[in-house]
Amino acid sequence: MKIAQVSPLWESVPPKLYGGTERIVSYLTEELVRRGHDVTLFASGDSVTAARLRKVCPEALRLKKGPVNRDAPFVLMMEQVFGAEAAQFDIIHSHVDFMGFPMSRRCQTPVLTTLHGRLDLPEIGPVFDEYLDLPVVSISNAQRAPLPQANWIGTVYHGLPDLYTFHPGPGSYLAFLGRISPEKRPDHAIEVAKRVGMPLRIAAKVDPVDRDYFEAEIERLLEHPLIEYVGEITDAEKCDFLGDAAAVVCPYDWPEPFGIVLIEALACGTPVLAYRRGSIPELIEDGVTGVICDNLSEMVRAVERVPSIDRWRCRQSFETRFAVQRMAEDYLALYERLTAAVPLRPYAPAHARNHHVWTPDARVFVPETDAA
Repeated sequence: MKIAQVSPLWESVPPKLYGGTERIVSYLTEELVRRGHDVTLFASGDSVTAARLRKVCPEALRLKKGPVNRDAPFVLMMEQVFGAEAAQFDIIHSHVDFMGFPMSRRCQTPVLTTLHGRLDLPEIGPVFDEYLDLPVVSISNAQRAPLPQANWIGTVYHGLPDLYTFHPGPGSYLAFLGRISPEKRPDHAIEVAKRVGMPLRIAAKVDPVDRDYFEAEIERLLEHPLIEYVGEITDAEKCDFLGDAAAVVCPYDWPEPFGIVLIEALACGTPVLAYRRGSIPELIEDGVTGVICDNLSEMVRAVERVPSIDRWRCRQSFETRFAVQRMAEDYLALYERLTAAVPLRPYAPAHARNHHVWTPDARVFVPETDAA
């Protein structure tokens, strides 16, 4: 199958440090190539892949210094993949969320869009009211809740290659991995460590948008003797960082669509302590691979339960539910459904039904199941 993978341009594929969506795009792309598919990856020029790399811009946009127009490369990529080069592919898999919708609606090649971000913001609903015809995939069932009207054709959980080794030891500290931002609640992770008297290691980046929050709310908390801030770390460094921890603390205070950190921890055999938000109850088995909490006090008490959690069960959960092979198989099943689909009825966008801009062969895909 000739497949186009369309990545955001903010980070390289795979990202050098932090970058959730680009990391998943990389894992999926490499697994599809390994299975013999002809894959073209649209991404920044500093990406590394076994697929055919279509370099949209010289380097990841986050690395650009000084004045730069970050929209220009993205617009160029939309024209290339959904326009001039679309006929080269059997299927186009977009990972740029709804930003690709205007062009993909008019594309003659089937387009599948995986939605990687949060969908509960009020501005998003009208977009999906307009694009009811476009097939989309969720990364958790919880992610769908704000947009029941969208044309969901499957849920595909993220999957990882076998990058992380199993760590059977009990671990000696708590770990926090990800971004320093208000919705990730690093302040709660710090408070848990202080209340239980256990060291906390924080491996996280600070985006420019979160710099004020970091300086006003978090920086002073890092001075506590139990807290160690190590900054951003690479994939290679993650294995021991997560594997040597007693538990990974995820006190997220937002509807997390899918926490990659959670399954990275499980791959190392490390239990997860997390708030009951978004996809968390789908990913973590309470009392088996971690503890799901409703508030800070419960998370503090949950630390006492960590020694009773079998770390091998955590690893088994990763192998059966969150391996890259399973993710690729789920997406291939959806690719086959879309490429085999026939037009059901013409579709006119709501704002243009009197202007005849739609074509008679426009497709509307009807979901067969809720999960792939």
